[in-house]
Amino acid sequence: MDVFQKCFDFDLDKQAMAKGIYPYFQPLDNTEGTEVTVNGRRVLMIGSNNYLGLTTHPKVREAAMKALAEFGPSCTGSRFLNGTLKIHMELEHRLAAFMGKDDALVFSTGMQTNLGSISSLLSRDDVVFVDKDDHASIVDACRLGMGEMKRFVHGDLDQLDRMLEKTPDSKGKLVVVDGVFSMGGDIVDLPKLVTICKKRGARLYCDDAHSIGILGGGRGTAVHFNLVDEVDLTMGTFSKSFASLGGFITGDKDVINWIRHTARSFIFSASLPAPNLMAALAALDIMENEPEHVQKLWDNTHFMMKGFRDLGFDIGPTQTPIIPVLIGEDMTCFAFWKELFEAGLYTNPVISPAVPKGMALLRTSYMATHTKEQLQRALDIFGTVGRKFGIIS
Repeated sequence: MDVFQKCFDFDLDKQAMAKGIYPYFQPLDNTEGTEVTVNGRRVLMIGSNNYLGLTTHPKVREAAMKALAEFGPSCTGSRFLNGTLKIHMELEHRLAAFMGKDDALVFSTGMQTNLGSISSLLSRDDVVFVDKDDHASIVDACRLGMGEMKRFVHGDLDQLDRMLEKTPDSKGKLVVVDGVFSMGGDIVDLPKLVTICKKRGARLYCDDAHSIGILGGGRGTAVHFNLVDEVDLTMGTFSKSFASLGGFITGDKDVINWIRHTARSFIFSASLPAPNLMAALAALDIMENEPEHVQKLWDNTHFMMKGFRDLGFDIGPTQTPIIPVLIGEDMTCFAFWKELFEAGLYTNPVISPAVPKGMALLRTSYMATHTKEQLQRALDIFGTVGRKFGIIS
């Protein structure tokens, strides 16, 4: 059997291209945050994770440009050796304080943060429990670790409790969940989860990639529920609300120190360059001093939730600026995406196996910088296309 045979057999992209509805790898000429230019056409962006809209904030851009001039585009080495700058450590200190934790560690990407942090914590006698809707980086991290991975039905914390109860006390137990689930937009039931973990002697790791900048006044899920001291480790990214690139983990000093010295994706990767660090620091300043951005984001979120539901779309149990619109079959979803795109609206189609077969959806997400006029335009376009496809009446 040829190891490449799966590559030769793969043709989903070719099917979509043949129908003129292939949606991925759209090259942007430029982006102004809420609007982008694709092949010379201006398109309204409702598919970005730029929740606070800070990629266009002048303080963020100025900080990145200043850092480029002062430090250059690369650190040319790993953090472990020659790649640590003072601003790495400044950002880590600031993040720990922002998140209410003892220490923080900055990675070069969010994916690497989960891969390195989770895998470094899992020994052969450990068991890690993950929600079936957790991000792919969590699943891959658990596979890299030496422990056993067990998955529970999305949001079914009673099932998790039973699984933990059956796990011998001789085994280490780690529960890993998303704070905000990246496709459904729902929030983990953290109070119940904390109670279960305490009862069963499990440590708790919360991926707040889509929570920071949104929940808890921007500080994430644990702050939202007033449970900062009950969550052992919180992970975040810079590629969303922080308007940059990179990731970080926060927690107890001893645990962070262990990750610092054992996480392979940290030790063996080039460190985050200064422009990204300074952009993240500037974004952090804004989050701390300009809370109006978070409030504007929530105003826009509630406007869109009501708008979609009034039109008759199924947006599931979302509680956040991530608003999925259920379409159905994969090719129908692609065709729906194409109609929206041609009408001037940029969304993200999500098909199986990322979602169950027949449950393809358009993932939309919103920014603090969207205007009400832009949001109403998006709803009008969705309404027109939805009626054409028979998704709504």
